[in-house]
Amino acid sequence: MAAKIDDIEYAVLAEELGYSHLWVADSQMLWSDCYATMALAAARTKRIRIGTGVAVAGTRTSAVTAAGHATINRLAPGRVFCAVGSGNTAMRVMGARPMPIAEFERYIAELRLLLDGEEADVTFRNGTRPVRHLMPDLGFVAFRPRIPLYVSGFGPRAIGLAVRHGDGLVMSIHPSVEGMERAWRRVDSAAGEAGIAVDRSSFLTCTLTTMVVLEPGETVGSDRVRDLCGAFAVSSLHYQYEQWKEAGRPERRSPLPGWDDYVALLERVDHAVLHQRIHEGHCCWVVEEEERFVTEELIEATCMVGTADDLARRLDELDDAGLGQVMLLPPLSAKEEILRSVAEQVMPKLRR
Repeated sequence: MAAKIDDIEYAVLAEELGYSHLWVADSQMLWSDCYATMALAAARTKRIRIGTGVAVAGTRTSAVTAAGHATINRLAPGRVFCAVGSGNTAMRVMGARPMPIAEFERYIAELRLLLDGEEADVTFRNGTRPVRHLMPDLGFVAFRPRIPLYVSGFGPRAIGLAVRHGDGLVMSIHPSVEGMERAWRRVDSAAGEAGIAVDRSSFLTCTLTTMVVLEPGETVGSDRVRDLCGAFAVSSLHYQYEQWKEAGRPERRSPLPGWDDYVALLERVDHAVLHQRIHEGHCCWVVEEEERFVTEELIEATCMVGTADDLARRLDELDDAGLGQVMLLPPLSAKEEILRSVAEQVMPKLRR
């Protein structure tokens, strides 16, 4: 969920419908504070697992991130997980790049120790010093039951961090068998280099997308599908533009449909505030001048759309390919509709 402090009923509904995890997005200049949202959700639910999806390393020290999750673990013991990334929107909407990979690895190593209630050598304000929570036994935090740590990564180096330090890998790749096979090849390669054996039954893999169940006779190109998929689909252009811009605007263009026109649109924006403009409406709605980029081709490249039978079949195939979880991020205006349709029409058709 895009963290929204006055919409905790959405978390309650997700639990009632049988969803397993509530991933609360962290982007301080877009949404409500994720930890406040998680705390309210923890108090209103009993079964669903609750965690960051994903916490941003560059905006909080590892000690703060660990303390936040351990605090929620007091409210929902054994239901809390921590997923962490180097910072997509949270850093970029402030005009900064995500945390460099070497710094990110140091952060994750610190975080794993701190989430376990152990002492870690934490780098902070130009120094590295031993840090631990001083009052874990007085009820302020709970490091037990153990809090799983999942790492957000796309490229081989980031995936290597998940293998070396995490309990799983969070991605946002096109949910296809080919994409999962490619991801597992990278996981296995990183594990081989590190001399680690990865247990596919316990190492969580999750990918972020959205899903729409077609109505009888409906096609991917319908206005309803565009409305339900548009916010997520166009966010892929936001991300690709950031990657392209930060790489120095290379000659190689993104293969996403509408790319050249999208670049031309953003190049007309005042560059002093471009970092704000890129992510307007991010995953929540589509700004008017970007509606033309929500094409059938872009939807099919980024989202899961089909009949209930088709979607169930695709999910079973992804399960066979080693995908543990699909994270859905629907637009604000239709989030309950998507949550209900998937739970009521697709989930009952899954093998398990």
